[in-house]
Amino acid sequence: MAYLLDANVFIQAKNLHYGLDFCPAFWDWLIQGNAARLVFSVEKVGDEIDAGADELSAWARQRGPGFFLRPTAAMLPALGQVSLWATSQSYEPAAVNTFLQVADYYLVAHALSQGHTVVTHEIPASSTRKVKIPNACIGLGIKCMTPFEMLRNEGARFLLGPQR
Repeated sequence: MAYLLDANVFIQAKNLHYGLDFCPAFWDWLIQGNAARLVFSVEKVGDEIDAGADELSAWARQRGPGFFLRPTAAMLPALGQVSLWATSQSYEPAAVNTFLQVADYYLVAHALSQGHTVVTHEIPASSTRKVKIPNACIGLGIKCMTPFEMLRNEGARFLLGPQR
Protein backbone atom coordinates (compact mmCIF):
# COMPACT_ATOMS: atom_id res chain seq x y z
CA MET A 1 0.00 0.00 0.00
CA ALA A 2 1.31 3.43 -0.92
CA TYR A 3 0.43 6.73 0.69
CA LEU A 4 -0.61 9.95 -1.06
CA LEU A 5 0.05 13.04 1.05
CA ASP A 6 -2.15 16.13 1.11
CA ALA A 7 -0.53 19.57 1.00
CA ASN A 8 -1.42 20.19 4.64
CA VAL A 9 0.84 17.29 5.69
CA PHE A 10 3.88 19.07 4.25
CA ILE A 11 2.84 22.56 5.33
CA GLN A 12 1.99 21.66 8.91
CA ALA A 13 5.12 19.53 9.19
CA LYS A 14 7.24 22.49 8.12
CA ASN A 15 5.43 25.02 10.30
CA LEU A 16 4.82 22.94 13.42
CA HIS A 17 6.12 19.46 14.18
CA TYR A 18 8.98 18.68 11.80
CA GLY A 19 10.62 21.92 10.71
CA LEU A 20 13.16 21.43 7.97
CA ASP A 21 15.75 23.09 10.20
CA PHE A 22 15.31 20.98 13.35
CA CYS A 23 13.81 17.65 12.26
CA PRO A 24 15.51 16.60 9.04
CA ALA A 25 14.76 12.94 9.85
CA PHE A 26 11.09 13.41 8.93
CA TRP A 27 12.00 14.80 5.52
CA ASP A 28 14.63 12.09 5.00
CA TRP A 29 11.96 9.51 5.88
CA LEU A 30 9.67 10.95 3.19
CA ILE A 31 12.47 10.80 0.60
CA GLN A 32 13.35 7.22 1.58
CA GLY A 33 9.67 6.27 1.53
CA ASN A 34 9.38 7.67 -1.95
CA ALA A 35 12.45 5.76 -3.09
CA ALA A 36 10.79 2.60 -1.71
CA ARG A 37 7.61 3.51 -3.69
CA LEU A 38 5.66 3.96 -0.46
CA VAL A 39 5.22 7.75 -0.14
CA PHE A 40 3.98 10.10 -2.86
CA SER A 41 1.79 13.06 -3.51
CA VAL A 42 0.27 14.47 -6.67
CA GLU A 43 1.41 17.20 -9.03
CA LYS A 44 -1.38 19.57 -7.98
CA VAL A 45 -0.21 19.34 -4.35
CA GLY A 46 3.31 20.14 -5.55
CA ASP A 47 1.89 23.19 -7.34
CA GLU A 48 0.17 24.36 -4.14
CA ILE A 49 3.42 23.97 -2.20
CA ASP A 50 5.41 25.71 -4.92
CA ALA A 51 3.14 28.76 -4.62
CA GLY A 52 4.54 29.28 -1.12
CA ALA A 53 7.94 30.29 -2.51
CA ASP A 54 9.76 29.23 0.67
CA GLU A 55 12.08 26.51 1.92
CA LEU A 56 9.30 23.93 1.58
CA SER A 57 8.74 24.84 -2.06
CA ALA A 58 12.48 24.48 -2.69
CA TRP A 59 12.41 21.04 -1.02
CA ALA A 60 9.39 20.00 -3.12
CA ARG A 61 10.95 21.20 -6.40
CA GLN A 62 13.94 18.94 -5.71
CA ARG A 63 11.62 15.93 -5.50
CA GLY A 64 10.11 16.31 -8.98
CA PRO A 65 7.54 14.08 -10.75
CA GLY A 66 8.80 10.91 -9.08
CA PHE A 67 7.39 12.24 -5.83
CA PHE A 68 4.61 14.53 -7.07
CA LEU A 69 2.81 12.23 -9.50
CA ARG A 70 1.30 13.57 -12.69
CA PRO A 71 -2.24 12.61 -13.76
CA THR A 72 -2.42 9.63 -16.08
CA ALA A 73 -4.98 8.41 -18.60
CA ALA A 74 -5.79 5.58 -16.17
CA MET A 75 -7.09 8.24 -13.76
CA LEU A 76 -9.83 9.49 -16.09
CA PRO A 77 -12.51 7.07 -14.88
CA ALA A 78 -11.61 7.85 -11.26
CA LEU A 79 -11.87 11.60 -11.92
CA GLY A 80 -15.37 10.96 -13.22
CA GLN A 81 -16.28 8.83 -10.20
CA VAL A 82 -15.04 11.46 -7.75
CA SER A 83 -16.85 14.22 -9.64
CA LEU A 84 -20.08 12.19 -9.69
CA TRP A 85 -19.78 11.48 -5.97
CA ALA A 86 -19.22 15.17 -5.13
CA THR A 87 -22.11 16.41 -7.26
CA SER A 88 -24.50 13.76 -5.91
CA GLN A 89 -24.00 14.80 -2.28
CA SER A 90 -25.72 17.70 -0.52
CA TYR A 91 -22.80 20.11 -0.86
CA GLU A 92 -23.43 23.68 -1.92
CA PRO A 93 -22.63 24.22 -5.62
CA ALA A 94 -19.75 26.56 -4.74
CA ALA A 95 -18.22 23.86 -2.51
CA VAL A 96 -18.38 21.31 -5.31
CA ASN A 97 -16.97 23.77 -7.86
CA THR A 98 -14.07 24.61 -5.56
CA PHE A 99 -13.35 20.93 -4.81
CA LEU A 100 -13.26 20.07 -8.52
CA GLN A 101 -10.65 22.80 -9.13
CA VAL A 102 -8.17 22.10 -6.35
CA ALA A 103 -5.57 19.46 -5.57
CA ASP A 104 -7.92 17.56 -3.24
CA TYR A 105 -9.93 16.32 -6.24
CA TYR A 106 -6.82 14.96 -7.96
CA LEU A 107 -5.47 13.48 -4.74
CA VAL A 108 -8.68 11.54 -4.12
CA ALA A 109 -8.99 10.45 -7.77
CA HIS A 110 -5.38 9.26 -7.87
CA ALA A 111 -5.90 7.28 -4.66
CA LEU A 112 -9.10 5.76 -6.07
CA SER A 113 -7.46 4.77 -9.35
CA GLN A 114 -4.36 3.26 -7.74
CA GLY A 115 -5.71 1.88 -4.46
CA HIS A 116 -3.53 4.21 -2.39
CA THR A 117 -4.20 5.57 1.10
CA VAL A 118 -4.76 9.32 1.45
CA VAL A 119 -2.88 11.04 4.26
CA THR A 120 -4.27 14.35 5.52
CA HIS A 121 -4.76 16.42 8.64
CA GLU A 122 -8.36 17.10 7.60
CA ILE A 123 -11.14 15.45 9.58
CA PRO A 124 -14.60 14.52 8.33
CA ALA A 125 -17.24 17.23 8.72
CA SER A 126 -20.96 17.49 8.10
CA SER A 127 -20.74 20.99 6.62
CA THR A 128 -22.14 21.47 3.13
CA ARG A 129 -19.86 24.46 2.51
CA LYS A 130 -16.64 22.51 1.88
CA VAL A 131 -15.91 19.05 0.53
CA LYS A 132 -13.45 17.52 2.99
CA ILE A 133 -10.99 14.89 1.79
CA PRO A 134 -11.96 12.35 4.48
CA ASN A 135 -15.64 12.66 3.53
CA ALA A 136 -14.78 11.97 -0.11
CA CYS A 137 -12.61 9.03 0.91
CA ILE A 138 -15.36 7.55 3.08
CA GLY A 139 -17.91 8.05 0.32
CA LEU A 140 -15.69 6.39 -2.27
CA GLY A 141 -14.27 3.60 -0.10
CA ILE A 142 -10.72 4.98 -0.02
CA LYS A 143 -8.56 4.47 3.04
CA CYS A 144 -7.66 7.77 4.72
CA MET A 145 -5.51 8.50 7.77
CA THR A 146 -3.52 11.18 9.56
CA PRO A 147 0.23 11.59 9.07
CA PHE A 148 0.76 10.33 12.61
CA GLU A 149 -1.15 7.12 11.83
CA MET A 150 0.97 6.66 8.69
CA LEU A 151 4.20 7.12 10.64
CA ARG A 152 3.08 4.66 13.32
CA ASN A 153 1.88 2.12 10.73
CA GLU A 154 5.27 2.25 9.04
CA GLY A 155 7.27 2.15 12.27
CA ALA A 156 8.97 5.48 11.60
CA ARG A 157 11.46 6.45 14.28
CA PHE A 158 13.19 9.80 14.53
CA LEU A 159 16.01 9.27 16.99
CA LEU A 160 18.59 11.74 18.26
CA GLY A 161 22.03 11.13 16.92
CA PRO A 162 25.23 13.05 16.40
CA GLN A 163 24.66 16.67 15.53
CA ARG A 164 25.47 17.70 11.99
